[in-house]
Amino acid sequence: MATVILVRHGRTSANSAGILAGRAAGVSLDVVGREQSARTARRLAVVPLVAVVSSPLERCQQTAQLILAHQANPPVIELEADLTECDYGQWQGRALSELAREPLWSVVQTRPSAAEFPGGESMAAMQARSVAAIARHDAALEAEHGAGSVWVAVAHGDIIKAIVADALGLDLDNFQRLHASPASVSIVRYGTSRPEVVATNTQFHDLSWLRTLGPVADAPVGGGAGPGSVPDDAERATS
Repeated sequence: MATVILVRHGRTSANSAGILAGRAAGVSLDVVGREQSARTARRLAVVPLVAVVSSPLERCQQTAQLILAHQANPPVIELEADLTECDYGQWQGRALSELAREPLWSVVQTRPSAAEFPGGESMAAMQARSVAAIARHDAALEAEHGAGSVWVAVAHGDIIKAIVADALGLDLDNFQRLHASPASVSIVRYGTSRPEVVATNTQFHDLSWLRTLGPVADAPVGGGAGPGSVPDDAERATS
């Protein structure tokens, strides 16, 4: 299928203050967050994007706008409610240092599949809706633009970790082993047999190699020659 680039929004004042912003309105990128997002936008400028899908929250839309500003032929941002931040309920707006003393904190850290936020949603529901949204958009964009197309989804840390965990075949209880830094790039490709996780939590370096990726196929024995390379017969036979 198409290639999806998962971009976390840049840093916000809530992030730097250690506050769980959740779905609160008016949480925007701070100076560092704008710089981070602009850096990511410059990395993505070499890749023609067929779509940019964003969480409706302000910080994600700001990050998406910066990405589009660096595209030669920018698409229109599409907002996707199922990529919005987890509904943390009564935890929203509270300091992480305070929340770490709550009994639920250890559940979130060690058994997130059993975690449900008071007055909010469960982490399992968060993962189910976000994974379904990515799959839905990916299939539609491949049908419209072809298997070589590349698109961006701008979302939140826990959302991206949940999507990557699913693509890796990890159960939700292991998703805290992953990390998604502000304005980081993770890359997933969905094939008919399985997803392929190309990169996680990258923040620097060139992404032009994304233009050379072909359709998701069988995994190369021995790891293959990398993007843009055509293996010869000797390499195909080498493990």
